[in-house]
Amino acid sequence: MTRQAQIPTPFGILRRTFPRGEAVAWHAHAESQVIFAASGTVQVYTESGRWFVPPQLALWMPARIAHRVDMLSDTELRMIYWHPSALQKWAPKRPLDYIFALAVTPLLRELILCACKDDIPFEKAELAVRLILHELTETPDIPVFLPMPMGTIGRRVADLALADSRMHLGVSDLAIRAATSIRTISRIFPAETGLTFKTWRQRARIALAIDQLSAGRTISRVAEDTGFGSTAAFSFAFRQVTKMTPTAFLHQRLIPIAPST
Repeated sequence: MTRQAQIPTPFGILRRTFPRGEAVAWHAHAESQVIFAASGTVQVYTESGRWFVPPQLALWMPARIAHRVDMLSDTELRMIYWHPSALQKWAPKRPLDYIFALAVTPLLRELILCACKDDIPFEKAELAVRLILHELTETPDIPVFLPMPMGTIGRRVADLALADSRMHLGVSDLAIRAATSIRTISRIFPAETGLTFKTWRQRARIALAIDQLSAGRTISRVAEDTGFGSTAAFSFAFRQVTKMTPTAFLHQRLIPIAPST
């Protein structure tokens, strides 16, 4: 592990390898950070829901927000921290006080990997982390956040839906098992998650698919296990949520990371 944050500089670096199934427990930072899995996929929890972050994406985490990071596969994790004074001085004029996922452009990827190299000169690392701020603020947000209902009924419905990965249960079945009504579900989910139940459930299925693809399952198997009628229907839904195809996801997941020098 390399951590330069102990040095009194405006930024810090963390590079670490995690096995599948390991987790970083709940914590918060005084600094803002970018979370990037150079290989592998991570799931980041906050109090309001979950973020699924494959290698094509990075996650911006503002300071002082409690979060937990789960490794959905063997993961090469790269994280960069900006102290508040540096963020105020270097960041372009875009609000950075909320969590968002963004597509990792080739330039952003290389800047992150460059900043995380061993023995990189301080001046070069500073230039890289300053450019990273500009690159991440010019990239559109990607909707891989799965908000969770806050109330008891909504959580009960969400847990039942997440357990029903193959979509055997319709909304009426879920309502009966959760001891509620379809009308209540239709009201609760937009109010507590900002999504209709149908949209929320579709996003939950894609989140599960990301986990399964990260574990090495084939696209056709994942499509079947997440309840899609065909591989084409799965690919269409996957692209709607993640802005990439399952094939592109698998290709990016297998790109090796050169050793740090």
